[in-house]
Amino acid sequence: MVRDTQRLRDFEARYRRQAYRDMTYREALAIFEALWVEAREMRDDLGVDWRVDLEVDLEVARTLNGLPPTT
Repeated sequence: MVRDTQRLRDFEARYRRQAYRDMTYREALAIFEALWVEAREMRDDLGVDWRVDLEVDLEVARTLNGLPPTT
């Protein structure tokens, strides 16, 4: 079993810095696009109506800030 240690976190941070150091904006965008396509294949309603995805977050924020609930 791999344990989450400081040594592992340092290794992962170093790897990310080295792996993505020379990446161009276009390359990063291509990776993002590929990940988005894969996410949409797993859940086809993802991103269709972003307001629905935020409803719970907004209600929690309203509650934490002492604002009345929406009607």
